[in-house]
Amino acid sequence: MTAAAQLTRSSHVAADRRRVTFLRLLRSEWIKIATLRSTWWSIAITGVLTVGIAALIAVSADAPGFDAIRAVVSPIQFTMLLAGILGSIAVTGEYSTGMIRSTLAANPVRGAALASKAVVIAAFLLVASLVIFTIAAFVVSAVGAPNDMVIDWSDPEASALPILAASLAMAVFALIGVGFGYMLRSGAGAIAATVGVLFVLPIVASMFSFGGESWKWITDLANYLPMVAAQSAILPGEGAALDTPVAYVTLAAWVVASMVGAWAVLRTRDA
Repeated sequence: MTAAAQLTRSSHVAADRRRVTFLRLLRSEWIKIATLRSTWWSIAITGVLTVGIAALIAVSADAPGFDAIRAVVSPIQFTMLLAGILGSIAVTGEYSTGMIRSTLAANPVRGAALASKAVVIAAFLLVASLVIFTIAAFVVSAVGAPNDMVIDWSDPEASALPILAASLAMAVFALIGVGFGYMLRSGAGAIAATVGVLFVLPIVASMFSFGGESWKWITDLANYLPMVAAQSAILPGEGAALDTPVAYVTLAAWVVASMVGAWAVLRTRDA
């Protein structure tokens, strides 16, 4: 083999090694998230709040027929904010430090950069939430045992399915935060928008329930907000605002809208 051929072959091998693949993008995004202390602080606070609030509900609830699984998933009304904020700062942190320029220089395909971050964030929140809600379930069973408030693991609808749905909802909330992070690029702005959609809007919409039939369209529209849809997916039944399939479609629509908005801004604006 001639020296020129060897040089050409070495160049191709080096190029293959440097080639950016989606798996390498996923690994890169995981390193970014895992090396931030704020990530683990957020997860730790989420875990403490979930287990603590669930235990308090189990101890204080004395209503007959109160399902133990409700105590496990009820803290999501508060921890959803942490999921959304974590998704927001995972994006805006790159803009504030200038790392986004390095990310896009290494991978000019901006859609792939967005997809890799979304996949890592969603998977991380899903797994972390599954662990946290499962721990909370065992704590609730232990604390609520004297009041016969024990989770029946033989019934998936009263145990595993609500936990899985709540974990999926946490991933959705994080992706909404990711979307606002890319669209607004400001940590304060993205957090404010995320909190507004997840927490403030449902409260504001509930005030119109006192306005009578003329304002009922607002409360009906509020049923399609992420938090209300998540509640309907987690604990379906007569009291749910949406049917289960509609609730999941609504959550998926919020994810799609967030990602499309993020992609539109990311591909048209300079870093």
